Amino acid sequence: MITHHLRVHRSDENLSREGQLAWAIARVATDPVDVEDDVVDMIINRVIDNAAVSAASLTREPVSAARQQALDHPVTVGGSGSTISGCRLDRRTSPEWAAWANGVAVRELDFHDTFLAAEYSHPGDNIPPILAVAQHVGADGAALVRGIATGYEIQMDLVRAISLHKHKIDHVAHLGPSVAAGLGTLLGLDQETIYQAVGQALHTTTATRQSRKGEISTWKAYAPAFAGKAAIEAVDRAMRGQTSPSPIYEGEDGVIAWMLDGPDASYDVPLPGEGEPKRAILDSFTKEHSAEYQAQAFIDLARRLGTEHESLREGTSESGSPIESIVLHTSHHTHYVIGSGANDPQKYDPQASRETLDHSIPYIFTVALQDGTWHHVDSYLPERAGREDTVALWEKVTTAEDAEWTRRYHSEDPAEKAFGGRAVIRFEDGSEIVDEIAVADAHPLGARPFAREDYVRKFRTLAEGVLDADEIDRFLALAERLPELSAEEVQELSIVASFGVLAAAPAPKGLF
Repeated sequence: MITHHLRVHRSDENLSREGQLAWAIARVATDPVDVEDDVVDMIINRVIDNAAVSAASLTREPVSAARQQALDHPVTVGGSGSTISGCRLDRRTSPEWAAWANGVAVRELDFHDTFLAAEYSHPGDNIPPILAVAQHVGADGAALVRGIATGYEIQMDLVRAISLHKHKIDHVAHLGPSVAAGLGTLLGLDQETIYQAVGQALHTTTATRQSRKGEISTWKAYAPAFAGKAAIEAVDRAMRGQTSPSPIYEGEDGVIAWMLDGPDASYDVPLPGEGEPKRAILDSFTKEHSAEYQAQAFIDLARRLGTEHESLREGTSESGSPIESIVLHTSHHTHYVIGSGANDPQKYDPQASRETLDHSIPYIFTVALQDGTWHHVDSYLPERAGREDTVALWEKVTTAEDAEWTRRYHSEDPAEKAFGGRAVIRFEDGSEIVDEIAVADAHPLGARPFAREDYVRKFRTLAEGVLDADEIDRFLALAERLPELSAEEVQELSIVASFGVLAAAPAPKGLF
């Protein structure tokens, strides 16, 4: 890897484009380096993973609304159009609207892959817009793989170096540029065109983190889909010769100076050198449970504690003493974003939205401890959240920032990087149970690291009752041959819901 040093420049410094981060990103996107076999395998895993969570979300209201918006837009004249998750393969729309609908389906359940460093991200969000454009233009599987590898690489390299959340900017501000870069690779665009598209995509996808604060709304699922749609439109404009604000990152009125660390800021962004493979995807990790990633390890810890100490599921010690308090000692992010440090009363509200509950580690730990499991639907049902004994225990669960867990969260050493914490369960008689977990069981360094068979099982489980058995097999057969797919086969790389599934889903009407 090479390091791109990034700082704010006054206008009179006349920073050349060769010194700009957007130009460096475009250089990576144009590098024709081969995608290595283990990276290809992981891309296949994540395509399967995205299809799994999409299948499980097809009838949910945000996904239904986004799908209806896409269906109300015709195929554009410049290509074949793109498939919409759940719909017949011959039911096409324009690629930006397919990316919109499919992006919401992927993101709705908060159940696909993640990468956490200086910033947070779900790099699988790159796949819907890149796949939509690949279908529209008639790209083959090999080109699609190259585009996805670039999307993951750029988003994750930005996430490693530049914190957005510190300044309350939503993490999709790193996704717009990565999708633009991935599309540039897919389409074989020149560096100048990709540079302009990256700048436009960044400029139009910066938004505040209020979408992940307080009473979290359905927009949480739409935010990355919006970034993907905006990036497709940016690429379209750039291909037509239209330019972007420049320098978009480094300008004195640019993103860094006014949205991030200010005019004196600097960052060191790691990027692959010329001819260096794009391997970032191997550092990302998927979810076994449908919840915010920092909750994954705590779900596994709660399940383990409930198994080892069955009385905890009743809210007592083995001697019968009631639980007085549960404190989860964890990282800064977990405490302040999904823990009690957020100071969001909604995180303790039994009537809160599903989106809010999946960002409440006190709720998640309580239910996982009591039930010994976690389900993407049942664990969020209003009747489950409102259960009297659950509410009573939930109110006793708080989080606390622990400097060591924060340090491990930001560690560059994969062997000690951690997203878990320590649970201290105190009983009214003064006794305690203390246990900890560093990473989720499904993490590459966890107790049961996810492999291909786990991704396939997740897909089959979540698709049950939504897709016919032969449709599940058809999609898996295509996905597992991804780099060998013809253009015609790429256009079939979608899931088709069983008869009647979509008809039973909401079909809201709007402006279009």
